[in-house]
Amino acid sequence: MPEQGRFTGRAAIVTGAARGIGAATAARLAAEGAQVLLADQAPEVMAQAEALGGVGLRIDLAARGAGEVVVDTALDAFGRLDILVNNAGIGGSKPLLESDDDLIDRFIDTNLKAVLRLTRAAIPHLARPGGRIVSVSSTFGIAGYPGTTAYAVAKAGIAQMTRQLAGELAPEGILVNAVAPGVIETAMTKGHLGNDYYRRAVLEPTPLRRAGTPEEVAAVIAFLASADAAYVAGQVIAVDGGWLAARHPPREAG
Repeated sequence: MPEQGRFTGRAAIVTGAARGIGAATAARLAAEGAQVLLADQAPEVMAQAEALGGVGLRIDLAARGAGEVVVDTALDAFGRLDILVNNAGIGGSKPLLESDDDLIDRFIDTNLKAVLRLTRAAIPHLARPGGRIVSVSSTFGIAGYPGTTAYAVAKAGIAQMTRQLAGELAPEGILVNAVAPGVIETAMTKGHLGNDYYRRAVLEPTPLRRAGTPEEVAAVIAFLASADAAYVAGQVIAVDGGWLAARHPPREAG
Protein backbone atom coordinates (compact mmCIF):
# COMPACT_ATOMS: atom_id res chain seq x y z
CA MET A 1 0.00 0.00 0.00
CA PRO A 2 1.21 3.57 -0.67
CA GLU A 3 2.77 5.38 2.28
CA GLN A 4 0.54 8.38 2.95
CA GLY A 5 2.41 11.66 2.78
CA ARG A 6 5.75 10.38 1.53
CA PHE A 7 5.73 13.10 -1.15
CA THR A 8 3.84 15.81 0.74
CA GLY A 9 5.19 19.23 -0.20
CA ARG A 10 6.89 17.91 -3.33
CA ALA A 11 6.06 18.64 -6.97
CA ALA A 12 6.42 16.19 -9.82
CA ILE A 13 6.21 16.01 -13.60
CA VAL A 14 5.08 12.73 -15.15
CA THR A 15 5.11 12.37 -18.94
CA GLY A 16 3.04 9.92 -20.93
CA ALA A 17 0.54 10.22 -18.10
CA ALA A 18 -2.74 9.71 -19.94
CA ARG A 19 -2.66 5.94 -19.51
CA GLY A 20 -0.55 2.92 -18.62
CA ILE A 21 2.61 3.27 -16.55
CA GLY A 22 2.47 7.08 -16.63
CA ALA A 23 -1.09 7.26 -15.34
CA ALA A 24 -0.34 4.71 -12.62
CA THR A 25 2.77 6.62 -11.58
CA ALA A 26 0.96 9.95 -11.43
CA ALA A 27 -1.77 8.33 -9.32
CA ARG A 28 0.79 6.76 -6.98
CA LEU A 29 2.68 10.02 -6.44
CA ALA A 30 -0.54 11.98 -5.93
CA ALA A 31 -1.83 9.38 -3.45
CA GLU A 32 1.32 9.91 -1.43
CA GLY A 33 0.90 13.68 -1.34
CA ALA A 34 2.71 15.03 -4.40
CA GLN A 35 1.44 17.82 -6.60
CA VAL A 36 1.63 16.35 -10.10
CA LEU A 37 1.77 17.78 -13.60
CA LEU A 38 0.57 15.16 -16.08
CA ALA A 39 1.88 15.72 -19.61
CA ASP A 40 0.75 13.80 -22.67
CA GLN A 41 -0.33 14.35 -26.26
CA ALA A 42 -3.52 12.33 -25.72
CA PRO A 43 -6.63 14.31 -24.73
CA GLU A 44 -7.40 11.87 -21.90
CA VAL A 45 -4.60 13.43 -19.88
CA MET A 46 -6.84 16.33 -18.88
CA ALA A 47 -9.47 14.09 -17.29
CA GLN A 48 -6.76 12.02 -15.66
CA ALA A 49 -5.23 15.15 -14.12
CA GLU A 50 -8.59 16.42 -12.92
CA ALA A 51 -9.33 13.09 -11.23
CA LEU A 52 -6.07 13.30 -9.31
CA GLY A 53 -6.34 16.98 -8.44
CA GLY A 54 -3.28 17.65 -10.56
CA VAL A 55 -2.47 19.80 -13.58
CA GLY A 56 -2.88 18.43 -17.09
CA LEU A 57 -0.92 19.55 -20.14
CA ARG A 58 -1.57 18.37 -23.68
CA ILE A 59 1.68 18.63 -25.58
CA ASP A 60 3.79 16.89 -28.22
CA LEU A 61 6.89 16.18 -26.19
CA ALA A 62 8.92 15.53 -29.33
CA ALA A 63 8.47 19.12 -30.53
CA ARG A 64 11.33 21.54 -30.07
CA GLY A 65 10.77 23.73 -27.02
CA ALA A 66 8.32 21.28 -25.43
CA GLY A 67 10.65 20.61 -22.52
CA GLU A 68 10.73 24.25 -21.51
CA VAL A 69 6.93 24.50 -21.79
CA VAL A 70 6.44 21.50 -19.51
CA VAL A 71 8.87 22.77 -16.89
CA ASP A 72 7.52 26.33 -16.97
CA THR A 73 3.96 25.03 -16.57
CA ALA A 74 4.97 23.01 -13.51
CA LEU A 75 6.83 25.93 -11.96
CA ASP A 76 3.89 28.28 -12.58
CA ALA A 77 1.51 25.79 -10.98
CA PHE A 78 3.58 24.59 -8.04
CA GLY A 79 6.42 27.07 -7.55
CA ARG A 80 8.97 24.26 -7.33
CA LEU A 81 10.10 21.02 -8.96
CA ASP A 82 11.32 17.95 -7.10
CA ILE A 83 10.64 14.93 -9.31
CA LEU A 84 10.81 14.30 -13.05
CA VAL A 85 9.45 11.02 -14.39
CA ASN A 86 10.33 10.51 -18.06
CA ASN A 87 7.81 7.90 -19.15
CA ALA A 88 6.40 9.03 -22.51
CA GLY A 89 7.32 6.80 -25.43
CA ILE A 90 6.05 4.88 -28.42
CA GLY A 91 6.26 1.22 -29.46
CA GLY A 92 5.85 -0.74 -32.66
CA SER A 93 9.43 -0.98 -33.91
CA LYS A 94 10.49 -3.13 -36.87
CA PRO A 95 13.68 -4.87 -38.02
CA LEU A 96 16.21 -2.33 -39.20
CA LEU A 97 15.97 -3.38 -42.85
CA GLU A 98 12.23 -2.63 -42.73
CA SER A 99 12.69 0.72 -40.96
CA ASP A 100 12.54 3.79 -43.17
CA ASP A 101 13.92 7.17 -42.15
CA ASP A 102 10.58 8.37 -40.83
CA LEU A 103 10.23 5.40 -38.49
CA ILE A 104 13.78 5.76 -37.18
CA ASP A 105 13.29 9.49 -36.64
CA ARG A 106 10.00 8.90 -34.85
CA PHE A 107 11.53 6.52 -32.32
CA ILE A 108 14.66 8.55 -31.70
CA ASP A 109 12.76 11.85 -31.52
CA THR A 110 10.07 10.61 -29.12
CA ASN A 111 11.83 7.98 -27.03
CA LEU A 112 15.24 9.62 -26.68
CA LYS A 113 15.62 13.21 -27.87
CA ALA A 114 12.43 14.38 -26.16
CA VAL A 115 13.67 12.88 -22.89
CA LEU A 116 17.06 14.57 -23.22
CA ARG A 117 15.46 17.93 -23.93
CA LEU A 118 12.94 17.78 -21.07
CA THR A 119 15.58 16.59 -18.64
CA ARG A 120 17.89 19.40 -19.72
CA ALA A 121 15.10 21.92 -19.12
CA ALA A 122 14.28 20.46 -15.70
CA ILE A 123 17.77 20.13 -14.20
CA PRO A 124 18.30 23.82 -13.27
CA HIS A 125 15.03 23.85 -11.34
CA LEU A 126 15.19 20.53 -9.47
CA ALA A 127 15.49 20.70 -5.70
CA ARG A 128 19.02 20.54 -4.32
CA PRO A 129 19.33 18.30 -2.39
CA GLY A 130 16.45 15.92 -2.89
CA GLY A 131 15.75 16.19 -6.62
CA ARG A 132 14.92 13.00 -8.46
CA ILE A 133 14.93 11.99 -12.13
CA VAL A 134 13.42 8.61 -12.93
CA SER A 135 13.20 7.51 -16.55
CA VAL A 136 11.57 4.54 -18.22
CA SER A 137 13.95 2.43 -20.30
CA SER A 138 13.13 -1.16 -21.30
CA THR A 139 14.46 -4.68 -21.01
CA PHE A 140 14.92 -4.42 -24.79
CA GLY A 141 17.34 -1.56 -24.10
CA ILE A 142 19.46 -3.95 -22.03
CA ALA A 143 19.18 -7.29 -23.82
CA GLY A 144 18.85 -7.65 -27.56
CA TYR A 145 15.57 -8.86 -29.03
CA PRO A 146 15.11 -9.27 -32.80
CA GLY A 147 12.92 -6.85 -34.69
CA THR A 148 13.05 -3.89 -32.33
CA THR A 149 16.19 -2.05 -33.39
CA ALA A 150 15.12 1.61 -33.40
CA TYR A 151 13.06 1.20 -30.23
CA ALA A 152 15.81 -0.74 -28.45
CA VAL A 153 18.54 1.75 -29.39
CA ALA A 154 16.47 4.66 -28.06
CA LYS A 155 15.74 2.83 -24.80
CA ALA A 156 19.41 1.88 -24.44
CA GLY A 157 20.14 5.59 -24.76
CA ILE A 158 17.84 6.25 -21.79
CA ALA A 159 19.78 3.73 -19.73
CA GLN A 160 23.10 5.38 -20.61
CA MET A 161 21.69 8.86 -19.99
CA THR A 162 20.77 7.65 -16.52
CA ARG A 163 24.29 6.49 -15.74
CA GLN A 164 25.83 9.62 -17.22
CA LEU A 165 23.61 12.08 -15.35
CA ALA A 166 23.94 10.15 -12.09
CA GLY A 167 27.65 10.93 -12.12
CA GLU A 168 27.08 14.56 -13.01
CA LEU A 169 24.21 15.37 -10.66
CA ALA A 170 24.62 13.22 -7.56
CA PRO A 171 27.21 15.62 -6.08
CA GLU A 172 24.48 18.29 -6.24
CA GLY A 173 21.99 16.08 -4.40
CA ILE A 174 19.96 15.06 -7.47
CA LEU A 175 19.61 11.30 -7.86
CA VAL A 176 19.06 9.84 -11.33
CA ASN A 177 17.77 6.30 -11.89
CA ALA A 178 15.62 4.35 -14.33
CA VAL A 179 13.34 1.37 -14.57
CA ALA A 180 13.39 -1.19 -17.36
CA PRO A 181 9.94 -2.73 -17.65
CA GLY A 182 9.42 -6.11 -19.23
CA VAL A 183 6.03 -7.11 -20.64
CA ILE A 184 3.46 -4.85 -18.96
CA GLU A 185 -0.30 -4.88 -19.54
CA THR A 186 -0.84 -1.57 -21.33
CA ALA A 187 -2.54 -0.34 -24.47
CA MET A 188 0.85 -0.57 -26.20
CA THR A 189 1.16 -4.31 -25.52
CA LYS A 190 -2.48 -5.33 -25.82
CA GLY A 191 -2.13 -6.62 -29.36
CA HIS A 192 0.99 -8.61 -28.53
CA LEU A 193 -0.52 -10.21 -25.44
CA GLY A 194 -3.35 -11.57 -27.56
CA ASN A 195 -0.90 -13.24 -29.95
CA ASP A 196 -0.24 -16.89 -29.10
CA TYR A 197 3.27 -16.92 -30.57
CA TYR A 198 4.26 -13.78 -28.66
CA ARG A 199 2.96 -15.23 -25.41
CA ARG A 200 4.93 -18.44 -25.92
CA ALA A 201 8.10 -16.67 -27.09
CA VAL A 202 8.23 -13.74 -24.67
CA LEU A 203 5.71 -14.03 -21.87
CA GLU A 204 5.87 -17.69 -20.86
CA PRO A 205 9.71 -17.72 -20.64
CA THR A 206 9.38 -15.06 -17.91
CA PRO A 207 9.92 -16.79 -14.55
CA LEU A 208 6.73 -15.29 -13.10
CA ARG A 209 4.81 -16.57 -16.15
CA ARG A 210 2.68 -13.42 -16.47
CA ALA A 211 2.73 -9.83 -17.61
CA GLY A 212 3.26 -7.09 -15.08
CA THR A 213 0.85 -4.28 -14.29
CA PRO A 214 1.42 -0.53 -14.59
CA GLU A 215 0.94 -0.25 -10.82
CA GLU A 216 3.83 -2.66 -10.21
CA VAL A 217 6.14 -0.46 -12.28
CA ALA A 218 4.78 2.69 -10.61
CA ALA A 219 5.65 1.27 -7.20
CA VAL A 220 9.32 0.98 -8.17
CA ILE A 221 9.32 4.46 -9.72
CA ALA A 222 7.82 5.85 -6.50
CA PHE A 223 10.56 4.15 -4.48
CA LEU A 224 13.27 5.68 -6.66
CA ALA A 225 11.60 9.10 -6.36
CA SER A 226 11.44 8.88 -2.57
CA ALA A 227 13.81 9.42 0.31
CA ASP A 228 13.88 5.63 0.73
CA ALA A 229 16.21 5.52 -2.29
CA ALA A 230 18.64 8.08 -0.85
CA TYR A 231 21.69 5.91 -1.61
CA VAL A 232 20.62 4.69 -5.06
CA ALA A 233 22.07 6.43 -8.11
CA GLY A 234 22.73 5.48 -11.71
CA GLN A 235 20.72 2.26 -11.58
CA VAL A 236 18.47 0.77 -14.24
CA ILE A 237 16.15 -1.53 -12.31
CA ALA A 238 14.41 -4.24 -14.31
CA VAL A 239 10.73 -4.66 -13.47
CA ASP A 240 10.30 -7.71 -15.66
CA GLY A 241 9.19 -10.72 -13.64
CA GLY A 242 12.74 -12.10 -13.85
CA TRP A 243 12.94 -12.14 -17.68
CA LEU A 244 16.48 -10.75 -17.81
CA ALA A 245 17.72 -13.01 -15.04
CA ALA A 246 16.45 -16.39 -16.24
CA ARG A 247 14.18 -17.61 -19.01
CA HIS A 248 12.03 -20.71 -18.80
CA PRO A 249 11.44 -22.84 -21.89
CA PRO A 250 8.00 -22.03 -23.32
CA ARG A 251 5.28 -24.60 -22.81
CA GLU A 252 4.39 -26.90 -25.66
CA ALA A 253 1.71 -25.57 -27.96
CA GLY A 254 -1.74 -27.07 -27.76
